[in-house]
Amino acid sequence: MDYVYGPGRNHLFVPGPVNIPEPVLRAMNRNNEDYRSPAVPALTKILIEDVKKIFKTTSGTPFLIPTTGTGAWESALTNTLSPGDRIVSFLIGQFSLLWIDQQQRLKFNVDVVESDWGQGANLEILESKLAADSAHTIKAICIVHNETATGVTNDLSKVRRLLDDYRHPALLLVDGVSSICAIDFRMDEWGVDVALTGSQKALSLPTGLGIVCASPKALEATKTAKSVRVFFDWNDYLKFYKLGTYWPYTPSIQLLYGLRAALDLLFEEGLDNVIARHNRLGTATRLAVEAWGLKNCTQKEEWFSDTVTAVLVPPYIDSAEIVRRAWKRYNLSLGLGLNKIAGKVFRIGHLGNLNELQLLGCLAGVEMILKDVGYPVKLGSGVAAASAYFQNTIPLIPSRI
Repeated sequence: MDYVYGPGRNHLFVPGPVNIPEPVLRAMNRNNEDYRSPAVPALTKILIEDVKKIFKTTSGTPFLIPTTGTGAWESALTNTLSPGDRIVSFLIGQFSLLWIDQQQRLKFNVDVVESDWGQGANLEILESKLAADSAHTIKAICIVHNETATGVTNDLSKVRRLLDDYRHPALLLVDGVSSICAIDFRMDEWGVDVALTGSQKALSLPTGLGIVCASPKALEATKTAKSVRVFFDWNDYLKFYKLGTYWPYTPSIQLLYGLRAALDLLFEEGLDNVIARHNRLGTATRLAVEAWGLKNCTQKEEWFSDTVTAVLVPPYIDSAEIVRRAWKRYNLSLGLGLNKIAGKVFRIGHLGNLNELQLLGCLAGVEMILKDVGYPVKLGSGVAAASAYFQNTIPLIPSRI
């Protein structure tokens, strides 16, 4: 029973947490187990190997930490850096802002590169900083791959190219919370040293697993990193990896079985097909927004996100009222505008185990809500634009051919 009941299913279109597919729910519907029995280490060993595939790495070492993305941030920082180390970090929205706040509270010397909310990371400034840093005082570059607050995706290959062009040894730490398993991510090819994601996003699990993957270079950095770490210490994990028991403390058994089911679904669909599906969902949402006569918060096409679209509303409309009306009248959950863009945008999440017809239902709901709040939308306009696009692009389901 829902805490606040509404008939039918809640249409969950926030950019995380996302819908949990039935096979994952069934996999988690199990009793507790002794995590020291032979079964759980055997399951964990296979999970660690399979998780590498979602990061597209063969050399990385994954850590399945019972935490959120915020804990995964802290794990990435404290295992590789020392207090006072200089970090270049990009501020482009609410979640990059929160990561920067964490970096500062952990006593790193944070060199903030700020862009307007709706723009991507300013790589020209990064280039100037790398060019001037012949002494290699910059120890890490921290970047959010997909800024969930504004719907902006950064090009990580360009960041790696700059580091290589200037032969700079700085670590590349990437928040992939709302991108990994939905937007193309290539840890080895792009030379990412630490990548992280959260279970409640494109993996379509409940919140509670922070999944971190460290390159050999990042693991080497742990030997000199002086940041205080206890719960998030990778060395504790590595010790138990060697012992073959894998867990320095009690894991969530149910989440591990859920992760197994979630990975199986991703691999059955094919990771490249998953990424292509998200591109269709993102493109269709942007076409609907255009048909409504509204604008995307993201200022250039090169930064468009395939997991979330932040929609700008006219000044006479409070976007928070759109979100409230969606939930109260239509049992539809949309994302609020955050911080600087509160009241100015609402967000449509289109990530995870989600198909095109589900998204069309969301877009129909948004049209009715826009009409409710006084925006002169033509009902059916956005749905028609998205439907026409889908009708020409949706492939046959591979398993049903």
